[in-house]
Amino acid sequence: MNPRPERGNTRPVLRWLRAEALPLLVMLLLLTAARSSFANHYHVPSGSMQPTLMPGDRVVVDMTAYGLRLPFTDIDVVERATPRPGEVVVFDSPVDGTRLIKRVVAVGGDRVDVIDGRLWIDGERSQLHRRAEPTEAFGERIAHLDLSDGGGRDVHGLVVPEGQVLVMGDHRGASFDGRYFGLVPQSEFYGRAVAVYWRSGEAFVWQPL
Repeated sequence: MNPRPERGNTRPVLRWLRAEALPLLVMLLLLTAARSSFANHYHVPSGSMQPTLMPGDRVVVDMTAYGLRLPFTDIDVVERATPRPGEVVVFDSPVDGTRLIKRVVAVGGDRVDVIDGRLWIDGERSQLHRRAEPTEAFGERIAHLDLSDGGGRDVHGLVVPEGQVLVMGDHRGASFDGRYFGLVPQSEFYGRAVAVYWRSGEAFVWQPL
């Protein structure tokens, strides 16, 4: 029969837990909370945003771009900017909840047509002229498109209601996006993709989006 351990032998363990383990646990919780509220990263699983984003890319996401949320919740504490055309955003698919990354192409009040993968807003084509590759301009943001698989589903005369957003992939013929699952409420975006920081074959990079 094993002798019963002395009560005093547990004191060093308890002292270590109080002095080392508890502060470490608190630090990990704070880091996790900060990550969920301020910044995060996204691993690109597919080519739906090619050539802007490639499969395997890792992207920095600003979680405060559209509002500051309580950690581990969907409760907004501070409202900030609203999504703007050209920004790349992260959100959950309205179909199955899969985390997606797409480009905002139209917001409330815009009248949208998409013909053969080309975007028209309020009757004006967004393509940049005098460029060899297909591109679209959203103010200062330039989207490079992949039309190698065609343009995907067309859209005719869609007027986006206030508070709603149309998102699309840059690989127009290979993107399951807002043309298929519909508009996304702007409140549903987790954050704005800031830059690619890792790309297969190149390792660390910094490619602003």
